[in-house]
Amino acid sequence: MDHAIASRASAQSGGFFRRLARDRAGNTLAMIAAGLFPLLAMVGGGIDMGRSYLAQSRLQQACDAGVLAARKKLGSQFIASGEIPADVDTVGNRFFNLNFRDGAYGTRERNFAMTLEQDYAISGTASVEVPTTIMTLFGYDQVDVAVGCEARLNFSNTDIMFVLDTTGSMNSTNPGDSQTRIQALRSVVKSFHAQVEGSKTPGTRVRYGFLPYSTNVNVGYLLKSDWVVDRWQYNGRVNKETGRTESYDIFDTTYTYISGTQTPVASYPAASCPASTAVSTSLAYSVANDGTESGTTRINGTSYSCGVSSDGLTVDVTGSTYNNYTYSWTRRKTGTGSRVVYNWQYRPVTVDVSFLKGATGEDPLQPGSINVMMEGYPAPTVQPLTAWFRGCIEERDTYEIDDYDNVDLTKALDLDIDLVPSANDTKSQWRPMLNEISYEPEIWWNGRGTFSSPVMTSNGYLQAQWAGLSACPAPARKLAEMSAGEVDGYVQSLFAQGSTYHDIGMIWGGRLLSPTGLFADENADLGGRPTSRHLIFLTDGETAPLDLSYGTYGIEPLDKRRWNPDRPAGGLTLTNVVENRFAVACSEVKKRNITVWIIGFGTRLNPVMTECAGPGKFFEADNSAELNDVFSKIAAQMGDLRVSR
Repeated sequence: MDHAIASRASAQSGGFFRRLARDRAGNTLAMIAAGLFPLLAMVGGGIDMGRSYLAQSRLQQACDAGVLAARKKLGSQFIASGEIPADVDTVGNRFFNLNFRDGAYGTRERNFAMTLEQDYAISGTASVEVPTTIMTLFGYDQVDVAVGCEARLNFSNTDIMFVLDTTGSMNSTNPGDSQTRIQALRSVVKSFHAQVEGSKTPGTRVRYGFLPYSTNVNVGYLLKSDWVVDRWQYNGRVNKETGRTESYDIFDTTYTYISGTQTPVASYPAASCPASTAVSTSLAYSVANDGTESGTTRINGTSYSCGVSSDGLTVDVTGSTYNNYTYSWTRRKTGTGSRVVYNWQYRPVTVDVSFLKGATGEDPLQPGSINVMMEGYPAPTVQPLTAWFRGCIEERDTYEIDDYDNVDLTKALDLDIDLVPSANDTKSQWRPMLNEISYEPEIWWNGRGTFSSPVMTSNGYLQAQWAGLSACPAPARKLAEMSAGEVDGYVQSLFAQGSTYHDIGMIWGGRLLSPTGLFADENADLGGRPTSRHLIFLTDGETAPLDLSYGTYGIEPLDKRRWNPDRPAGGLTLTNVVENRFAVACSEVKKRNITVWIIGFGTRLNPVMTECAGPGKFFEADNSAELNDVFSKIAAQMGDLRVSR
């Protein structure tokens, strides 16, 4: 090689390496290559973690939705097992699934479980696996996501007044139910109480009151003595001797046992005398020439006899049960006798009822009875009639309203739910209901006839108590904190009897709940904390008054205190009057900031009822399961149903 050429080649080679050493363009590529791996980790982690956070957020929302729906469905059910009922679990899972579907956001292994806590809160846990994408390059195949949730029903200070229809139809059974309406009512009220008590927070006061109603309300023993009149007029009758006698035949009857059994019924107390089921069948009958009658009779069923108990609040029931009980009998005339003939004078009878009062005007009324010189039963005698006070009352003064849009509460004192009676004003006071003094001339025992007031007659007209037309429900109970045992004991005392007068239920429900009326001192807010007040009105039928009844307004066609059947104001029927007064009373109740809930149990509610409650506050239940759901909805709206964690 030429020396010049070699020197030139060596110079060129050394210049290349010197230029390469000075050139930094290749360093950027190396740096990018070196930093790409951690950059991918950061970006991939951000993407995967973003998906995880999104899944966690949605999973939390789904968990909350599930326990809220389950807690609302649980409502007022009483759970003895401590386990969430199947239907409640189904609802909770349905809401969870709707809010977080299987496979949402690419997740897998979705899981949701709920637990019933001791305070009836429902807690839940939910978890999913979030598969990674880029992070798999770094050994992380999934991100585990788990959340917790809890829903509870909290109550502030709350007063709840149950106004319960206990008319005769509550003994009926709704289609699909295995228990009567009143049995279902007892069960649901106990469950409702257990649920509310389990949901209230420490330091919270929840009180319960009860007002059963039918033809009347039993509130007498809640009244102060000054709130009740000293004397009152009742639709009675007195007997007058006519001055003549009449003869009558005297017979002797003998009985001979043949076969079958007769078993005594053990004596027990009851609210009213049960109807006898004994049926007598004549197997033989003949009359001899001398007029002697004879025959053979067979009896099956139970025959009851009743007497008023010593407290005047119940009857003592006795009787006999017959099973093919067969006997022969002979009835022969043994002579004649004579007796004084009486006539009846049907007229108002004034009775001194001050014996029911306590030692002072502040003391409550006392149970008791009075002997009224009218007559005995079934034959007229000079013996006095015993009248018992059972706790039901007649209303204070009112008038026949002709304009229900402009009711004068200075005259309709019965509709002024806050008016406290004056000891010197009989118009503002209530009157004890004495069931045995309630005759209805000229109404026969079959219910036929025309109301009038004959001067004298030998006819024996209908007596409301003996005809079963003066029902008096179980005693009302003022607001108080109650244990489960107390609630159970009370609802077991309820019985079904009487006709449907919704107005008196609303009037007295409002009186017992109002914070500004008769019991203002007891019903005031506690410790400066506001009280939520609720009136739950349950009925199983439409308005159905009976003019033959002796009730809160006396015997309506005779006393005509709020309705004159001869010249009714506005042409209204007694049913119209009761419903219009119910509407007025409902309006007065709501003016006291009381929430009114109305439930139709086995019946459709009419517009008067739905308008009283308002949207979202009235319900209809066809059976006991639906009734429980209704109470659950009411409990959820009364309390603060919310997510607690």
